Amino acid sequence: MKEKWNNIIRRLRLLWKQLPWDRLEPLKKYNPFQYIKRMDWYIIKKFIGTYIYSIILIISISIVFDVNENLAKFTTYHAPLRAIVFDYYMNFVPYFANLFSPLFVFIAVIFFTSKLAGNSEIIAMLACGMSFKRLLRPYLFSAALIAVLNYYLGAYVIPKGTVVRHDFESLYKNNTKNTTATNIQLMVDRGTVAYISQYDDIRKTGYGFSLYKFDKKKLVSHMTSSIIQYDTISDSRYHWKARNYKIREMKGMREKITSGSEIDTLIQMEPMDLIFSKGQQETFTSPELKRYISKQQERGSSNVVQYEVEYHKRIATSFASFILTIIGVSLSSRKRKGGMGMYLGIGLALSFSYILLQTISATFAINADTPPMLAAWVPNILYAIIAYFCYRQAPN
Repeated sequence: MKEKWNNIIRRLRLLWKQLPWDRLEPLKKYNPFQYIKRMDWYIIKKFIGTYIYSIILIISISIVFDVNENLAKFTTYHAPLRAIVFDYYMNFVPYFANLFSPLFVFIAVIFFTSKLAGNSEIIAMLACGMSFKRLLRPYLFSAALIAVLNYYLGAYVIPKGTVVRHDFESLYKNNTKNTTATNIQLMVDRGTVAYISQYDDIRKTGYGFSLYKFDKKKLVSHMTSSIIQYDTISDSRYHWKARNYKIREMKGMREKITSGSEIDTLIQMEPMDLIFSKGQQETFTSPELKRYISKQQERGSSNVVQYEVEYHKRIATSFASFILTIIGVSLSSRKRKGGMGMYLGIGLALSFSYILLQTISATFAINADTPPMLAAWVPNILYAIIAYFCYRQAPN
């Protein structure tokens, strides 16, 4: 095994030497790491290390409180230990770490920058001729790394874990899950409207189904079925089986009626279009959210505001790392008597107010017809103004 790894290392070294470095020479000026000096790496390590440390500390406390609150429910519903650890808490930690990432960024910046200022390290940097703008470079580089990581996790990774966590909560925590719906009506295609009297999501079965097709506001086809069931093992999407069906086709003054016991049909709707549950938008990845919003808007559905808010919020929250970093550095970079207590308090207050404003703006978007994109970006716009004011007041 050791000899095998040595051979791999030798081949990698040989490949590295054979790279056409003379051709890659013009690209060196586009390498962002050439602007990162030893002092920058020092601040980046402090920033990222404190950020991770604050996540571990606060999430650990949150887990203790969550276990204390839900232990009785886990015992009552006989939740297995493996499911509690891997299905619930393994998805609980990334979700809340990403949700409160602006808080962790602010705490990290305030904490270690105040410590640097208290040790007169920032004074030494500025005294050597470094401008405050230059001092911000490693902070913004770290914020960029955190922003990219937060967006990737929030848009692609965490939604898949949220599905598992919601399933666990419905089985062992709340013991409730919305699995039925009544009087469902939706536009499945242009000029085509479907109606289901009652739908059972566990069996993927609808009862009292009707499908209306219109051409220039005239009914040209009407299909009824006592039972319609989604084919979960089919290789194609939108595959349904209708039982006890009847199809009426109108062509001018003529009418053709077809009936039978069972028929396979393609209808552009899926079980996810029929059942809406609280927090469902958090279970979609960003590409899935975009497709779902586009599909629902084509159908004329107005129940997509919370999905639009979630889509834009994932992007806006990533940019919050830059804004809160600038505020944190501006507040804590000056050496004052009394330590970091005051700045940490200000940082916590601003972070919590940012998260609160996010929630309030999202609620306004859903209930007060505020544009979803504006609602998602309002906290960033307001705090960008605060960041600019703090930056102007920072030491030069």
